[in-house]
Amino acid sequence: MKQTSRLAALLIAGAIVSAPALAADKGKAFVTVNGQPIPQAVYDTIIAEQKAKGATESPELTNAIKEQLIARELLLQEAKKKGVDKKNEVQLQLEAAKQAVMVNAFLSDYVRTHPVSDAQLRAEYDAIKANLGSTEYKTRHILVDKEEDAKAIIAKLEKGEKFSELAKQSKDPGSKDKGGDLGWNSPNAYVKPFSDAMTKLKKGEYTKAPVQSDFGFHVIQLEDSRPMTPPPFDQVKPQLQQRASQQQVENLVKELRAKAKIN
Repeated sequence: MKQTSRLAALLIAGAIVSAPALAADKGKAFVTVNGQPIPQAVYDTIIAEQKAKGATESPELTNAIKEQLIARELLLQEAKKKGVDKKNEVQLQLEAAKQAVMVNAFLSDYVRTHPVSDAQLRAEYDAIKANLGSTEYKTRHILVDKEEDAKAIIAKLEKGEKFSELAKQSKDPGSKDKGGDLGWNSPNAYVKPFSDAMTKLKKGEYTKAPVQSDFGFHVIQLEDSRPMTPPPFDQVKPQLQQRASQQQVENLVKELRAKAKIN
């Protein structure tokens, strides 16, 4: 019989540690440990999570979950014998965990009962697409703290030194090791002084004067530009749905806070 890999077992163990005990469930027992039943609902919850992550239900996976649940129950029973559950800090953690479960359950139900229509998502998609503009740009930049350092870099570029080599001086950790490459982006991906300077450049040109932003002084090179081709609505719909749901929750919290008495 094929055994569950050690890595898979560790992942399952992590999922079980964070899974709710559902001690109040009086349904069918999945397994009983020293007379204490572990409800079938606990197993069902964990296997559903594993399937959502791409796992396939199998005797091996079921046995791995069973063994981890038994281990958890044995440790739980031992902890109770030692009075761990009576400690103040443990009580506080248990209460915090209970609150988190209740809040998550409430929010899941709230989002389910307040669905965002396709028309709303489509309107959001159109607004984002309009804000992106019609052109995207592939750029490089070098970011330094002092204007004189930026001017010195521009002087070296004028003498024929390579932008990608000079980019090693940049304080931008995300691009300095890639020759300053920032990839393809729309202008609104950058702060205004940067985007304003970038869109004035022609292919292959670099800024002849330092561009100041809140981050420091930039030397910018435009490698290329092309028409913007946003992903189709159906492709980004899940992300739009998630964003809309998050906004719903934020609005709900604002409404509740406005009505609340907070001292």
